[in-house]
Amino acid sequence: MPTLPWTVPNTPPRSTDVHVFASRFETRTVWGALRFLARTPGVWRQVSSAPGAYGASLRAQPFRRTFWTLSAWESAEALKDFARTGTHAPTSRGLAAQMRDAKFATWTTTSDSLPVDWNEAFRRLG
Repeated sequence: MPTLPWTVPNTPPRSTDVHVFASRFETRTVWGALRFLARTPGVWRQVSSAPGAYGASLRAQPFRRTFWTLSAWESAEALKDFARTGTHAPTSRGLAAQMRDAKFATWTTTSDSLPVDWNEAFRRLG
């Protein structure tokens, strides 16, 4: 799966602070990676219409069992609402046992800096 390009569900106001979230997931097995891939379209549909979502992208290296997400939100609360509802909530619970490792990073930037650069996300995820 190639990188899903930066998608803008809601256009942010100019020169406003946005909450950025980056994650890296590594599955235990290739089977776990395939399960992650199979569930990606549902979560992607959810984020593409999520209230407060200003942008999102996904990078996948399924044969290396590694996935990265990068998203920008109106607020930390908008991100939490997304994560607790819709397809994302049962998907994340269902995939938890498949995960070998997960890392997360959050920071604030301005809407004028979107889309967020993947290199910045990789740097913050270590």
